[in-house]
Amino acid sequence: MEKQRLLLIDGMAILFRAYFATSFTGSIRRTSSGIPVNGVHGFVRYFMDAVKTFNPTHVICCWDMGSKTFRTEQYDGYKANRPEAPEDLRPQFDLVKEVVASFDVPNIGVEGFEADDCIGTLAAMFKEQADVYIVTGDHDMLQLVDEGVSVAIMKKGIGNYMVYTPHSLMEERQLTPKQVIDMKGLMGDASDNYPGVRGIGEKTAHKLLLEHGTIEALLANLDAVAKSVRAKIEADLDMLHLSRELATIKCDAPLQADWEMCYWQYNRASVLNKFEELEFKSLLSLIG
Repeated sequence: MEKQRLLLIDGMAILFRAYFATSFTGSIRRTSSGIPVNGVHGFVRYFMDAVKTFNPTHVICCWDMGSKTFRTEQYDGYKANRPEAPEDLRPQFDLVKEVVASFDVPNIGVEGFEADDCIGTLAAMFKEQADVYIVTGDHDMLQLVDEGVSVAIMKKGIGNYMVYTPHSLMEERQLTPKQVIDMKGLMGDASDNYPGVRGIGEKTAHKLLLEHGTIEALLANLDAVAKSVRAKIEADLDMLHLSRELATIKCDAPLQADWEMCYWQYNRASVLNKFEELEFKSLLSLIG
């Protein structure tokens, strides 16, 4: 029997990408009653392309559930630099989930956790019984790469992915999945707004990990590190540990998922109804 394949979709990442890929022109696709649908329309195109590319037997879509999470409790500044979602995007958050549901694909999100944590948890849950493919634009997810888990980073345009396995991650970045987390601990993450060790950027972080392997080994061996770098680490030790914790995707979020419920098979009529309601005539060819 052929091994099953689970496609885990990072819903927010794809919706935002779809929204911004079309909104920069200034003209936003709307239904005749004026509801903005450009993000949802683009999402469907990305979503169906991922299904075509990775040919899954099972599909789940994961979502953030608001901006308050255990990470914002650990660190006030976490993602505090993010602007509010654009006015035209807000009504699309619910619409996109309705579209996903019309394909009989489960929408999974857990209050207090991010979509990343749901994806990490589902990957851990199902990687023994299926090859897992995670579709996202978020390089933090590379820490989830494993023998049975590939991370497909979306590139510009539809249908372009860089697929990472443990082997290709090592080949391209000389890093193990665990070291992806340690990198973030050292250099921080500007888009998530935590600093890491002030004054240590990507190059230095990478060099330190190539030399020492882990943050623990680095801290045990600080005498061997250049004086200036050592001073920075010692000055920011607490932030180093906190940043690494913020960067770590939880693989034990409190969620349930029924394997049978994520089987990829949809009722064309229910998708058709949704497409008609949103006036997605141009997408009908995608559902055969």
